[in-house]
Amino acid sequence: MSEKLIAMRRDTQGTGASRRLRRDGNIPAVIYGDNQDPISITVEHKAMFYALQKERFHTAVHQLTLDGKEYNVLVRDFQMHAYKPQVMHIDFQVVDLAKPVRVKVPLHLINGDISPAVKLHSNRISQLATTVELLIKPTDIPEYLELDLKDLVGGQILHVSDVPLPAGAVSTALHRGANPAVAAAGKKR
Repeated sequence: MSEKLIAMRRDTQGTGASRRLRRDGNIPAVIYGDNQDPISITVEHKAMFYALQKERFHTAVHQLTLDGKEYNVLVRDFQMHAYKPQVMHIDFQVVDLAKPVRVKVPLHLINGDISPAVKLHSNRISQLATTVELLIKPTDIPEYLELDLKDLVGGQILHVSDVPLPAGAVSTALHRGANPAVAAAGKKR
């Protein structure tokens, strides 16, 4: 689910200029990567606010149009207002669709309620990691990774190596020689 984003070049910088943009319903943003200097842009607030609510928006490659030129971008970072439902800033990274990129993909645990750890041993399942960082081609990035807990027993710990990865994906943790825990079944206190 790639979205088409429209951006306008931003010439003014600074706090006052950013406030004026937000007051007019826009968000200051930046595009960087692809061996070019960062470009200051603005995007529409309402569309971005609702798009950022979707989990898939954070892992999908989007087409951003700026001055008639299209860029393939990933959302790399965004800042929200401390107490208002307002996006303050967004960072987009230009990606080459043929080269792998590092991206954090959400991890979903399923079937924990029917696992022997819960049903037979009255354990509680703790999710120790909410994302798994992958090195993967941008066109192959999944919306999320699923870890099936139906065979989890009491006291068992699951690691990144237990998470099924899509074809062509490499876990950066495993690549470094680490295998961090992502879920565990333990006694209730």
